Amino acid sequence: MAMSVGGDSTETPMSDINTTPLVDVMLVLLIIFLIAVPVVIQSVPVKLPDVRFDPTTTKPENVSLSIKAGPTGDCEVYWNMTKVTSQELLDRAVEKLKLEIARQGGVNAPDLELPEAHIRGDVDTPYHCIGGAIYTMQMAGFARVGFISEPPPGGSSVRL
Repeated sequence: MAMSVGGDSTETPMSDINTTPLVDVMLVLLIIFLIAVPVVIQSVPVKLPDVRFDPTTTKPENVSLSIKAGPTGDCEVYWNMTKVTSQELLDRAVEKLKLEIARQGGVNAPDLELPEAHIRGDVDTPYHCIGGAIYTMQMAGFARVGFISEPPPGGSSVRL
């Protein structure tokens, strides 16, 4: 802010703001943004799937897991309706997979269809509970582990 005080009593003090530094800063910022924006916008071209909601077909050989956080903050995993620990989950999953492979004629059987693990996770469940169950099922040999969700009421949902 500049102010000139003259020697003449008829002159009034000048109290205008000097906008030149402000304009200089704005021009520099404009140039920086013009250079930086194209760098930020660059991305890898990926074709995302355009899929409508497909209902899951439940087969009797599939495993249904329900996971929620307990009242003390620990993880509660249910195999169908039975509460299991992490070791029991691993043992049951290995046994289920062995029985299913034997039922279909062994590992070298043609058209061998392995069962899937379907996980229903409570909204308030911490990720480490669900991630631990996924890891345990994959350690047991389940190649396909999926999530069961509830679609919004009133129509089909769209995956974005």
